[in-house]
Amino acid sequence: MTQDIDRLDAIVAMAPVIPVLLFDDPESAVEIGRALVRGGLPVLEITLRTPAALDCLTACKAIEGAVVGAGTVLDIDQLTAAVACGAEFLVSPGASPKLIHAAEGSPVPLLPGVATAGEAMTLAEHGYRRMKFFPAEPAGGAEYLKALASPLPHLRFCPTGGITLEKAPKYLALPNVMCVGGSWVVPADAVKARDWARIETLAREAAALARL
Repeated sequence: MTQDIDRLDAIVAMAPVIPVLLFDDPESAVEIGRALVRGGLPVLEITLRTPAALDCLTACKAIEGAVVGAGTVLDIDQLTAAVACGAEFLVSPGASPKLIHAAEGSPVPLLPGVATAGEAMTLAEHGYRRMKFFPAEPAGGAEYLKALASPLPHLRFCPTGGITLEKAPKYLALPNVMCVGGSWVVPADAVKARDWARIETLAREAAALARL
């Protein structure tokens, strides 16, 4: 199948910010996930960067109101494993031909990453209209995405990488940005202190950001 745009649009419409999450153990993952959902950020992107990532994804599926996906999907094996664990969406930092081919046969939609107009055009040729812009700040930031809006009006992006609460509004004001991704809502010191209330507060601040 080609990209399930309707499904992705429904997911990203749930909140202006998708937390990008690095989890080491399922117990903390569930506590953090619950705090984020309580704060108004129900879409959780669990990155496949730790040995426990898939176990954390499975555990977070039990959180009421959460929509759980897998991030940093790099190859066919990770895509297959994430789908088997119940991921509801997939995110990749880039888009290799093999990964795109595998995604075409997957029941779970992929949000592939791009950093240039050329990469975006190549994905559009494969039927993709929704993409991750990564790494957002190093790749040109909001000004770069603004420049893409006119020549590529049929594409929309979720910029991720270096975005903060202060920088997010500039992205969200763009017509070709559907949401932003960020890790600032789950700071390492709050996780270490098990300060779930602080994470909930940060989530509420992020959820209150306005979109165009």
